[in-house]
Amino acid sequence: MAAAPHPQQGSRPGLPEEPLARLAEERVDHRFKGLPPDAAGSTVGGLAAERRNLFTGGFTTPVLALSEERLAHNLAVMETYATRHGLAFAPHGKTSMAPQLFDRQLRHGAWGITLAVPHQVRVARAFGLQRVFLANELVDPAALRWLAAELAADPGFRLICYVDSVEGVALMDAALTEAAATEGFRPVDVVVELGAGEGARTGVRTEAECAAVADAVGATRTLRLVGVAGYEAEVPGAGPESVRAWVRQLTGLAAEFDAAGRFAGAGREEIVVSAGGSAWFDAVADVFAEIPELSLPVLKLLRSGAYVSHDSGHYLRITPFNRVPQEGALEPAFRLWAQVVSRPAPDQAFVNAGKRDAAHDLDLPEVQTVRAADGTERDATGIRVTRLSDQHAWLHTEPGAELRVGDWVGLGLSHPCTSFDKWPMIPLVAADGTVSDYIRTYF
Repeated sequence: MAAAPHPQQGSRPGLPEEPLARLAEERVDHRFKGLPPDAAGSTVGGLAAERRNLFTGGFTTPVLALSEERLAHNLAVMETYATRHGLAFAPHGKTSMAPQLFDRQLRHGAWGITLAVPHQVRVARAFGLQRVFLANELVDPAALRWLAAELAADPGFRLICYVDSVEGVALMDAALTEAAATEGFRPVDVVVELGAGEGARTGVRTEAECAAVADAVGATRTLRLVGVAGYEAEVPGAGPESVRAWVRQLTGLAAEFDAAGRFAGAGREEIVVSAGGSAWFDAVADVFAEIPELSLPVLKLLRSGAYVSHDSGHYLRITPFNRVPQEGALEPAFRLWAQVVSRPAPDQAFVNAGKRDAAHDLDLPEVQTVRAADGTERDATGIRVTRLSDQHAWLHTEPGAELRVGDWVGLGLSHPCTSFDKWPMIPLVAADGTVSDYIRTYF
C-alpha cells in the first residue's frame, strides 16, 4: 500500500516510506464502514492486494469511492498550473487529512502542506511531513511547547504560522520563553495575516495594525517574521477586481515591510507571500506575478486544497478553471454509492445514505447514475435528492424514471472538506471498479 510511487504520482520526494507502510498493516474491522465484512481481520494491505471489485467484491452500501484516474488527473493539473505560474504550492491538508494524499501531493511538486489546527500538525508530523504552513494564529501554550520541542528535535522541520494581533504575539512569546532556554531551540516562523476587510474571518484589519503586529514580533526572540499572508475568498462580495485589489494590498504590505527592514536578520533566506483558496487562485497567480524584486527571493505560496478530489457541486461551479479553461480542468473524483431500500410511492424512493455519509453543508448530493443488480448502468435523469435524514436520502422520481429496490445509486457530492471527514477509510477505485488501495483519513 505504501510501496513505490504510482507511475502517475510524480517523481519528487514524498513522505518517508516507513510510516506510510504501517498503514498497510492496520486490520480491517467494524471501524471502516463500507468495507467487505468477510475481510474482517485481514490487513489493509492484504485486502488491497486482492484487488476486489467495488460492485461484486463484497462491499456494503453506503460506500464512498475515490476515482484513481481522476485523482491522478487533478494532481497533475495543479502541478502544471503552479509550475506554469512560478508558484510554490502548499495545498490545504485539512481537506482530506489523508497522509497518502499528502504524499502524492508532495510527489507532484507541493512545497509542503497547509494545516489549520495543532492536531492536524501532529498527524502530519507522525508521517514525517517536513514543511507545514499553519493557517491560523497559534496561542495554545501546550501546542506551542510541543511545537518548540519538534523544531528543536528536527532541524529539517519547518513550520510557518499566522500572527494577527499584538495580544496573540504576546501569548505566543510567553508560552515559548521557557522553551527558548533549552538546547536546540529555534524561533517559530510567522507571517502577519492581513484580513480581507470588515466582516471577514481572521486577520489584521488595517495596514497600521499589521505594522504594529510585525513590530511586536520583532521585539521577541521566540518568533521570526518571514512574510505576509491571507485568504482572499473572505473579501466582501468577492469578484475578480475586488480580489485582485486585496491581493495587491497583501503584496504591497510585503514590499513595505521589506523596505522598512522588518525581514532583515540572521537566517532569513526568503520572504513568504501566501494566499489562494480554491475559488480565486487565478487572481492570486496574476497579482503574484507582479511582485517587484525585494531584498530576498519571494516564496509565492498558493494554498488551494479542494482540487485533490474536486466535487460535483460548489467547487465545480466556482473553480477558476471555468474562467481560464485553456489552463486545464479538474474532474470530480468522489462518488458515493448507496442502495435503494424503499420505493413507497411512484414519485418517491429512499436510499441508505444520509447526513452521516454525504456532504450536505453546501449542496445536496446529485444523483448521477443507477446501477442494476446485473451490473448494467442506466441514466439517472428525472431522479433527484430533495432532503437528507441521518441515514437516508429522500429521492423524488419523475414519471418514467426507472428505479427499483436493490438498485445502487451513484451520488455526486459537493464540498470535499465535509466529504472526506465522514469516511476513515476510502476505497481508491479504477474506472473498471477495481479497488487498488484504501485511503486512510485522520479527523
